[in-house]
Amino acid sequence: MAVIPEITVGSCDKAMPIIGMGTSPHPPVDLETAKAAILEAIKAGYRHFDTAFAYQTEEHLAAAVPEAIRLGLIKSRDDLFITTKLFGIFADRDQVVPAIKMSLQKLKMDYVDMYLIHMPLRFSPLITGVPMPREYILPFDIKSVWEGMEECQNLGLAKSIGVSNFSGKKLEELLSTAKIPPALNQVEVNPLWQQKELREFCKKNGIHVSAYSPLGASGTSWGDNRIFECDVLKKIAKAKGRTTAQVSLRWVYEQEVSLIAKSYNKERMRENLQIFDWSLTEEESSLISQLPQRKGFTFASVFGNHDVVLELDAGI
Repeated sequence: MAVIPEITVGSCDKAMPIIGMGTSPHPPVDLETAKAAILEAIKAGYRHFDTAFAYQTEEHLAAAVPEAIRLGLIKSRDDLFITTKLFGIFADRDQVVPAIKMSLQKLKMDYVDMYLIHMPLRFSPLITGVPMPREYILPFDIKSVWEGMEECQNLGLAKSIGVSNFSGKKLEELLSTAKIPPALNQVEVNPLWQQKELREFCKKNGIHVSAYSPLGASGTSWGDNRIFECDVLKKIAKAKGRTTAQVSLRWVYEQEVSLIAKSYNKERMRENLQIFDWSLTEEESSLISQLPQRKGFTFASVFGNHDVVLELDAGI
């Protein structure tokens, strides 16, 4: 079983494993398939699991964790670091605490280790799918929503709180009024979308950066195969006797960024953990730093080309 390095983020009294397993498969999988994959991940060494109300996978963890305890894979739920997220239909001051309580009910847990605002958007509860009409995207009040997040931590429902998909400008706005600063910002980071300026801003302000789509989200509704098709990464992988995926994950790790690796394939989830006993050379890192940059995930690709959505894609 792999041993995964851990870091301390925010005020959380439990260390967070550097690599977490993502639970938003595309296409969706049934409960038993997901449960089996989570159990395999625990056997492989994963102790951090990333879910969200929007993924509809909180119930998958609720089924898998008691089974993992029964099988002796872990001693208790406390052996795991669980992250979930506030969905946009609940991005209102009075709905944040009820939303996390709903997630905890689905998870069958008393607390989560990390609770994130999924994105700086608020949606009408009338939404039935994406893309959505402009009138279903409502004003998002960072100050009041964050007050609700702070209440979640003060009540012990979340050990630590953070955000996802926040630009530097959105973080500045949040930090100007926050009593508890965000512990973490989960954003897209990989060799082809390196986020250097955002990472520097977060480091300066004590906000840990966690990467989703460290492999470019291949196989999702919006991702692509750019990472796997990148000649520079493939050449480095061949020279080191590693896979292109491992080179990409190692690069992310060397940027002091934690990562959420999403795979329900037994071999690949184990392969994704084999990045800690070797390193990239200075020359290899330099070659990766010069790669052309293009964002993989855009809000517009999911929610439509609306003014507020395009502003988020522009980093506003």
